[in-house]
Amino acid sequence: MERPGKNKIDQIYKSMVIMALVIALLIITKDIVVPISFAALFSVVLLPLVKRLEKKTGRIVSITLVLLGSFLVVGLFSWFIVSQLTNLVSSLPGLEEKFFQYISFVRTSLHDQLNISIEEQGQLLKEGAKNLSAYATDLLFSTSYLLYFFIQVPIYIFLFLLYRDRFKEFLLALRPDSTLQWKDEIQRMVRSYISGLSLVVFIAGALNSIGLLILGIDHAIFFGFLSGMLTMIPYVGITIGATLPTLLALVTKDSAWSAVGVIGVHAFVQFLEGNFITPKITGSRISVNALAAIIALLIAGKIWGIAGMILAVPAVGILKIILSYSKELRPLVILIGDEKPSEPEIISPPAEEIKTENPPS
Repeated sequence: MERPGKNKIDQIYKSMVIMALVIALLIITKDIVVPISFAALFSVVLLPLVKRLEKKTGRIVSITLVLLGSFLVVGLFSWFIVSQLTNLVSSLPGLEEKFFQYISFVRTSLHDQLNISIEEQGQLLKEGAKNLSAYATDLLFSTSYLLYFFIQVPIYIFLFLLYRDRFKEFLLALRPDSTLQWKDEIQRMVRSYISGLSLVVFIAGALNSIGLLILGIDHAIFFGFLSGMLTMIPYVGITIGATLPTLLALVTKDSAWSAVGVIGVHAFVQFLEGNFITPKITGSRISVNALAAIIALLIAGKIWGIAGMILAVPAVGILKIILSYSKELRPLVILIGDEKPSEPEIISPPAEEIKTENPPS
């Protein structure tokens, strides 16, 4: 007879092997799975509108109309980004001259105050140029992948919405006694998260833009909404979004206090977004604590890069809902969730036990 402890070790070993295989599969199939994951999220968001139009026009026509409307919104947003980028590129010659003046000032300061020779600084610049060329290659690859992404996602959305009944029948075939309540809960959570996140991005972008306009930073609206979009990457995006306008302030402004002001604006908006805006708008649909979110960001970022960091929080929210319907794995919800732990109930003893006789007089 095998010992219970050995069986438990075997189960843990098998679970770790399966987890390692799943992670390896996710890395290998990244180019395929990432567009499918985004398409699944957007399909859930667009489903109510498709159902409403479907009663009047039919399924294929309703899906087509909703996708065309989505393309129009994305097109307007892309036009805004391109127009802002055009204005930024037109000012590059002047920025280039100021940039080299700033570099010359920094090199002189490093030589005079830190005693770093010009030759050593040149070597550091060469190493930096090598790293920059590597990043530029990755960016070029990412741009080509982005075109592939925007072609594939609409196709997947169309097919998900078209064959949605088949997915439901498949789930019911796996568990005939299931009511699929978890599916409805996941759909509500995803819709709340996506719609709330979109509103948070707009508010954060508007606040950042107002702050940068007050400071007199060039292209304030572009950098403000760029920082707002990067809030989709929790805990990391705001740092990336503040870097570019800070560098621009250092190059274009005479005082370093402008750069400090840019950092202050982003820090203040981040404080408002994390403590007031996001909790009020997105509510408690996901309720994932900071530790679980950070670990998910690190793991997903390592597996899928920036796309994984964007998908990490809703993925953990979906995982939390699925775990809550499993008796064996339900305790993991306590580690992932952000709800306050329930206090143990204090059970009062029966009245007969606490009843005392009156002491004799």
